Formats: sequence, structure tokens, C-alpha cells
Amino acid sequence: MGVVWEAAVGCRGVLFAIDQEELQALRQATSDSEVQAVVAAIEKRWDERFLAETDKAWDAIHRCLTDGTLAWGNGSFPLNRCILGGEDLYQGEDYIVTLTEAHEVPAVAAALQQVTEADMRQAYARLDPADYGPEWSEEDFEYTWSWFQQVRDLWSRAATAGRAVIFTVDQ
Repeated sequence: MGVVWEAAVGCRGVLFAIDQEELQALRQATSDSEVQAVVAAIEKRWDERFLAETDKAWDAIHRCLTDGTLAWGNGSFPLNRCILGGEDLYQGEDYIVTLTEAHEVPAVAAALQQVTEADMRQAYARLDPADYGPEWSEEDFEYTWSWFQQVRDLWSRAATAGRAVIFTVDQ
């Protein structure tokens, strides 16, 4: 897939570590509205053990863990699976739902544990401010790093529990 559209930059994302029943429901969804209904049910439960909010930092996190751009499937496995690198489950332009299957989650979790603040800072410094936007700053890096730590912890909990992970954000 290509680059995520500009409107995506201002939206708040959430990662959910989902169980087999939730995964099955997503797999059985045959339309975007059915995918949204399944995600709405997951959101309604709001199981804090198995979610990580990203606020708007998901954009910078994805860029820092991949090639610096905001695109689906860019970068290399396993780091590219953290936000947008999973399977795209939603076809419309008003929502994003990506899925990383449970068998890939341990590799993603292990790779994320290796990312240090210095690594993230170095990747952030390489972002093109003209492409990323006016938020590019030391303050935005600190914001990104803070949210990333919660994301990293969620992936570890998902790996331990044998769960798949979805990333969601509405446009």
C-alpha cells in the first residue's frame, strides 16, 4: 500500500492485544462496517491490561521504527509491524485497522525491547520536518518517546499472553 493520507496525522490511535474470539470475529467480518462493529465491541470493553493508547504519537512512532515515512508496509519486519505494518483490515479512508497475528507478536515485542531512547532520538532526528509536519521538535520527541514506552509494554504483554495485536485510528 501507499502513503497514509495527511488527515491521518491528527488522529488518536490505540493498540489492542486481542484474544482468539476477537480475532475470529475480525476474520469473519465481510465489510468495513462489520470490522468497525467488532472494533467498537473491543473498545467498549476497554481492557487496560491489553491496550495502549498512542494519542497522536503513533505517526512519529511508525516513522521512527521504519524508513521515516508514513506508509503501510514500509520498513522491515519486525519493527514495521508495531503500528501500520500489519495486515490492513479496513478498506475505507475514514478508519485504519491493522492486524499483526499472534505468531508474529513475540518477534515484534523482542525487537521493540531493544529500541533505546537514543535509538528513537536518532531516528526522530532523521525525520524530514517538511514531510512530518510542524510538530517536529524536542518537545514532540519527548511526547513520542513517552507514548512509545507504553506501546512497547503492550506488545510485551501481548506476546506473553499469546495474543494478536490490532492498531486502530479513526480519520
